[in-house]
Amino acid sequence: MHEQTGAWLSQVELLQQEFKMLTEPAGHIFFEFMIPRMGKRADVVLCYRGVVFALEFKVGALKYQQADMRQAHSYALDLKNFHRGSHNKPVIPILISTHSSNSSNQLALAADHVAKPLLTNGDGLAALVDDIAQQCNAPIFNARDWADSGYLPTPTIIEAAQALYAQHAVEDIAKTEADVTNLGVTSDKLLEVIHEARLNKHKVICFVTGVPGAGKTLVGLNIANKHSWPENDEYAVFLSGNGPLVTVLQEALTIDKVSSSGETKASARRQTSQFIQNIHRFRDEALDGSKPPEQVVIFDEAQRAWNAEQASKFMKSKRKLDDFDESEPEFLIEVMDRHDDWAVIIALIGGGQEINTGEAGLGGWLEALKNRFSHWHVYCSEQLLSGEYISNGVSQESLEQVKQLPSLHLATSMRSFRAETLSSFVHFVIDGETDKAVAISESLHEQYPLYITRDLTLAKAWLKSKSRGLESRGMLASSNGIRLKPDGIFVKNRFDPVAWFLSPQDDIRSCHFLEDTATEFDVQGLELDWCLVGWDADFRYNGSTFEHWKFKGTKWQQRKKIEDKRYLENAYRVLLTRARQGMVIYIPEGNDADPTRPTQYYSDTYQYLLACGFLDLN
Repeated sequence: MHEQTGAWLSQVELLQQEFKMLTEPAGHIFFEFMIPRMGKRADVVLCYRGVVFALEFKVGALKYQQADMRQAHSYALDLKNFHRGSHNKPVIPILISTHSSNSSNQLALAADHVAKPLLTNGDGLAALVDDIAQQCNAPIFNARDWADSGYLPTPTIIEAAQALYAQHAVEDIAKTEADVTNLGVTSDKLLEVIHEARLNKHKVICFVTGVPGAGKTLVGLNIANKHSWPENDEYAVFLSGNGPLVTVLQEALTIDKVSSSGETKASARRQTSQFIQNIHRFRDEALDGSKPPEQVVIFDEAQRAWNAEQASKFMKSKRKLDDFDESEPEFLIEVMDRHDDWAVIIALIGGGQEINTGEAGLGGWLEALKNRFSHWHVYCSEQLLSGEYISNGVSQESLEQVKQLPSLHLATSMRSFRAETLSSFVHFVIDGETDKAVAISESLHEQYPLYITRDLTLAKAWLKSKSRGLESRGMLASSNGIRLKPDGIFVKNRFDPVAWFLSPQDDIRSCHFLEDTATEFDVQGLELDWCLVGWDADFRYNGSTFEHWKFKGTKWQQRKKIEDKRYLENAYRVLLTRARQGMVIYIPEGNDADPTRPTQYYSDTYQYLLACGFLDLN
């Protein structure tokens, strides 16, 4: 604390010394200004002559570090993107390393009027600020009104989990640019249902649906966080079968807790692992017939639970249980049904999200409820009846006893704060509806770049040029994109998802290096700011429709089963909805001398995506 106080005093003294030289009275200083990535504060924000300056101090620093420049740049970008009053103003980051040599500066504004960081040791800061303000020549604004304008943050799921764990309200971190999706309403309704279930001694299951990126996981994390203590009467836990998601979120929360509280990493990890758990651990601990300590469980991506065939196969081969003959939804409901009085299951269901063989989908849950657990109360929205969710023979009759709650559907994607219609665009691309796709693309391009190229080096260079500050970038491809290997995209090369998602930009293991490729299994439920998506011949357009293929051994084999085709389509659906700010698709040229990747396999897909509205990067 003493060190922090000393840094503040040094900042104040420098600013007092410098800014007394300014003759223009139209300036206002904000110390420790809250930046809309929750828990982050800019050292100083200066509003001066129509310009917003984000000042990042490194008191005592002997040189300008790249990490510090990225931090300053990131603060400026967050102000521009999420602070309502900064949307139409120049935002200039300045890194002040007080013991460095002074640097020459040249204003370089990007298209969104966020500048590259300027560097100074503090000497001549006032002159620098005045000179930049004259160059920008922006309209003067009222600093108080600017500060009070509020912000509309759209954090990543990692940032959101950290914010919720730090006791921020979900309403404060989940507003979109259009201010349409109110996650607070959904969360409040679920908390109300939980409370009433306990009071009335009911067993209840709620299906929460939503488009990709709408915030279903965020809602689940919010519920779990509010009741994450074992002594709570409505003790809850967030469960997911998505191993990378669980691992990354647990580690991100652990790192954040260690940083904020000073606890040991082991102690912090024990606490965060109670809040978020792998569903398979929960399932295996219940195999002995015991009653779980939690009365409320949230199943993320519940449509991915295994059907009876897959669950039985796993239990026999991995757990030596020869008599296990239930689907995973059936067994999980049975586990919660062991409670004598009440229990609540919140099943988060994504449409078009099944990507694994043997996933039961929504039908597995409804069939179990109808056949064995008809005493459970079922809640959902009317959207659950739409074709996107109803599959595997599920019909209106399956939902006769369901009580409909409109707030249990999230209709607007939050993943990309620049493109709420991205999920619709991707849906039309995958379904072969060119006219509908291109119509949406026209409205996307200004805010959300959609490019395609046959040059991987060019694609990587574009991604590096677009990502600024602490924005993330990464390379993705289908898990069956085996023949991207000749071009340097290795989908079978395993890596640590924690290092890939959480390591700093100068770490070769991180996504930012564009060396390791993540598949749909690695990134489902998570997101990046900018994505490069490698598109192989497994999902190829033949001039009139898509064909579904699997590379096995030394050759391509056509997928015959409807569910196998659906898994592949959903894999690409996941890959194409990971980017928050923009993406580029790489399609190889192919090689006619290689029978596994002739040019014909790729050229029609390339032309099709151009017809859908992707722009050629070349």
